[in-house]
Amino acid sequence: MDEPVRPDPAPPKADPPATPTAPVSPPAALTGSTMPVAPATTPRRLRPPTPRVALVIAGAVVLGVVLYLGSAALAPFVVGLVLAYLLDMPVERMSRIGLPRWLAVLIVYAIVVFVVVEAFVLTLKPLADEFATFIREFPTFTAQVSDMYAHLDLSPTLRQAIDTWLSELGAGIAGLDPTALLPVVSGIAGIVASIVGYVLIPVWVFYLIKDRPALTAAAERSMPAAWWLDVRAIGDLVLRVFGQWIRGQLFLGLTVGVATFAGLILLSTTVDPIFRQFAVLLSVVAGVLELLPIIGPIIAAVPAVLLALTAGLDAAVAAVIMYTFIQQLENNLLVPKIQGDAVELHPSAVMFALVIGGAIAGLLGAILALPITAAARDVFRYLFHRLDDPPSGPTESLAFIRTHPTTVVTPDTEPVAATAEA
Repeated sequence: MDEPVRPDPAPPKADPPATPTAPVSPPAALTGSTMPVAPATTPRRLRPPTPRVALVIAGAVVLGVVLYLGSAALAPFVVGLVLAYLLDMPVERMSRIGLPRWLAVLIVYAIVVFVVVEAFVLTLKPLADEFATFIREFPTFTAQVSDMYAHLDLSPTLRQAIDTWLSELGAGIAGLDPTALLPVVSGIAGIVASIVGYVLIPVWVFYLIKDRPALTAAAERSMPAAWWLDVRAIGDLVLRVFGQWIRGQLFLGLTVGVATFAGLILLSTTVDPIFRQFAVLLSVVAGVLELLPIIGPIIAAVPAVLLALTAGLDAAVAAVIMYTFIQQLENNLLVPKIQGDAVELHPSAVMFALVIGGAIAGLLGAILALPITAAARDVFRYLFHRLDDPPSGPTESLAFIRTHPTTVVTPDTEPVAATAEA
């Protein structure tokens, strides 16, 4: 009798894939404590890039290349971002009390326009009059400075070197090749194009402020969820640096301008009346050039000293003393209290950043070199802690950078102050 055919046995079921679990803490009896011990968790480092993350990185690289190629037209939009940051704060407060954002933006715009117009009415006419007087009397000033130079007691070698340099400078200007003026012409064309860009900035800033919450939410949705905490932390660091820098520069520029005006009026009553003749123009120059740290105040003092030389050596020395006093008062009293540690950099790093920023983007690059360098420093320190062994979490790294603004060590070791602070 044939045996029935037995069916093949079912294949064994595969074991489910192992899932990572948190380390199990030892029993309370082994730890010598009656309280349960929480499982030890270690913050995860930044994960390797996934295909989606690689796509985001590639898009950022392409955007950077496009911005670099169109860098000549970016200046108005950089100014627009600064204005958007300043105007967003009052708009945000109005929107919190139930006012529509578009209406809050219009109210803020009306207030800003009123303040700007009143400021121009108060300062534009005196400034224009002083500038016209300076242009008209410039030949007289140069003649007086040349006469004073002729009567200075200088060594023959030094006088010959100065005369040679002046003659070479004059010969170079007289023999200027007309083709050398082409960059100047192109620069003027660039200025005209920038003016068109500045005309569009108010409209651009309006939509940027009005839709800022929606734009922020859209940016977060476009990123992987694992990036949100790190992106928010980095954005907080960058906004902290730029916010303190913008508020500080506005206050410092206004303070230095007012102090310079008061000092020039004082010198006009105690030293020579010539200081009063261009007090508004020189004070505005000092306030604007405050945007360039270290170099700006020196450049602002040069026209005042040259103007004082027409009244005598004593007036020039008085001008140097006044500008030096204002600069020292600012550096030692105002800057530490206003800007704090957010944008604190070593003077050597400041000068290096100014030169590199000016070479990359001209005057605007030199002005923004300080906050960009300080923000890059904080972002680097944040990523340094996130990639440490063991890694620090986003919240822990952000808190450590805020509480230790000039340290470059990990949170679990003894802080050692950074020597370069950059």
